[in-house]
Amino acid sequence: MAKRTAIVVGATGFTGQHLVKQLCESQEYVAVTIIARRNITYTHAKLDVKIREFDKLEERDFEITDDLFCCLGTTIKKAKTKVNFEKVDLEFPLRIASLAKKRGIPNFHVISAAGSNSKSPFFYSRVKGRMEEGLIDLKLPHLSIFRPSLLTGERAEFRLGERLAEGIFQLINPILIGPFRSLRAIEGKQLAFAMYHYAVHGRKNSVNTYKSLDILNARPMEENVEKPITREELFDWSKRKDIFVEAEKLDDGLSENTSPTKE
Repeated sequence: MAKRTAIVVGATGFTGQHLVKQLCESQEYVAVTIIARRNITYTHAKLDVKIREFDKLEERDFEITDDLFCCLGTTIKKAKTKVNFEKVDLEFPLRIASLAKKRGIPNFHVISAAGSNSKSPFFYSRVKGRMEEGLIDLKLPHLSIFRPSLLTGERAEFRLGERLAEGIFQLINPILIGPFRSLRAIEGKQLAFAMYHYAVHGRKNSVNTYKSLDILNARPMEENVEKPITREELFDWSKRKDIFVEAEKLDDGLSENTSPTKE
């Protein structure tokens, strides 16, 4: 498999930090560049850091790369106003995607949210829906949209509402099975892994949308490989029915092979 390079915007955020580490420690990526407003504590030989203001980004700030991951996102509480929220969750992703297209970057991966809809009565979902529509309208070569449900995990800042929700989901996650599994909360680390996983192994359509179940189902490739038979199982004939042939089938096979031939 050809080695890849990546750019991560929003690397200081909750999911972005996990994603940067995942990319740097993977075998598929040989170089990872982050574009952030401040430095990060994580260091790696593959990692290069560019400190930039997102509203001043230019095409030259983006090197030619295989994958650009946009992990930008905030909250109304942190943004303080709806205008500032839209700037981070709508304007910046669209601007970055536009610059990426001009630069010739083939794959753009972005975090949205479950329930995103430009016509939603909820401001948050409405902004996320407008972002998705704006990105699709740009007609990027390959766009991957990730729609996780509630994200859980350790954050730099304390969020009371999210902590309470996390506590509730820790209790109900185990019973959310079958068709309700898509409602499960998702760890930020799992979302980061899913973004990496589908960048390397995902579909190559012009627009790909990965919902909560897709994110939860993303697993390291080795976990999907059939496990080898152990020595104990090898000699446990009750579990090795696959190596026996029914007597009737064996007799039929012998009859066919020993049938007389015409001279």
